[in-house]
Amino acid sequence: MLDRAVAIMMAVAPHPLSLTELCETTGLPRATAHRLATALETHRILARGDDGRWTTGTALTALGTGGRDQLLDAARPVMSDLVDVTGESVQLYQLTGTSRTCVAAQEPPVGLQNTVPVGSQLALTSGSAAKVFLAFGSPQLRDIILPQVTFDPEELGDVEKQRLSESVAERELGLASLSAPVFTPAGRFIAVLSVSGPAERLRPHPAEKWGRELSAAAERLSASM
Repeated sequence: MLDRAVAIMMAVAPHPLSLTELCETTGLPRATAHRLATALETHRILARGDDGRWTTGTALTALGTGGRDQLLDAARPVMSDLVDVTGESVQLYQLTGTSRTCVAAQEPPVGLQNTVPVGSQLALTSGSAAKVFLAFGSPQLRDIILPQVTFDPEELGDVEKQRLSESVAERELGLASLSAPVFTPAGRFIAVLSVSGPAERLRPHPAEKWGRELSAAAERLSASM
């Protein structure tokens, strides 16, 4: 049983798989593959996207990156300093299947805020963080999401080069944000750090206003992992 579970985890590690593809890759009977994959999903070792395909879950990602607790512990002071500098809301996202999940958030003490509750799952079809996930994510993820995006896919090339993304009233009217990737010391992309707030304060180009500070914070977080 353990060997079969490991076979499933190894199969979905490179890219998301449907149940049929999972059976073809592992050679397991359909009922067995479904039962094991569902059990692994329950323990967050696997996750299922909106398209029904299984991919690595948050628990498995945490093991591979030294643990989510390590990421969150490292992120807290970085995010706090970023809130102090920008006066805006700061979030940390990780990939969960074909969506992004807010795993940490900090808000300024006063003023209008963009509150994203921890645990919120957002689509990858719009917003600055979505662009970073697609720019640094797997080709399979892009193949699934790009036909649905609300932005110009050509933007992803600039995001990858600059390691910085921005959006104004793209995911939500009146909201603007900028985002940067977070990596492990080995260079593995593991999270997205974002600054968000009212569009009236961040427009016309959020990256011009706080891009340098966000990039420095993301680099600091990456180095502390």
